[in-house]
Amino acid sequence: MNPQYNYSYQGNVPPEAAAGMFALGAGLFLFVMILVIIFYIILALSLMKIAKRTNTDNAWFAWIPILNLILMLQIAKRPMWWLVFFLVPFINIVGIVLQFVIWVDIAKLLGKPTWVGILAGLIPIIFVPYLAFSGNENPPVAT
Repeated sequence: MNPQYNYSYQGNVPPEAAAGMFALGAGLFLFVMILVIIFYIILALSLMKIAKRTNTDNAWFAWIPILNLILMLQIAKRPMWWLVFFLVPFINIVGIVLQFVIWVDIAKLLGKPTWVGILAGLIPIIFVPYLAFSGNENPPVAT
């Protein structure tokens, strides 16, 4: 069976409509990019503040994409080989779970309950700045 399609599209779109759709698409793209940049700045500032509060070296790592994972592992006092779980395809599914482990460790280090660390993994734009800029509720006991 060989179906025949006789639909003929002439492309008769008025130039004004095409220009309007292009402007709408460009405006939406610009809006989303501005939001992404704002979120990135908020999260990088928060991670840098957390690094300074925990006396972790190289707090500026928070601004560079792969280095911020290294900084998070350093803050949480986890081994560097865990970076493999975030960077290797198919294995990075484990990294999704480990991100919660890392944020729970960071929350405990800052004297916050476990559920704040879990929420920092789920909704980072709200709970990572909370971890960075709030005071210690239950300061960790030095052993």
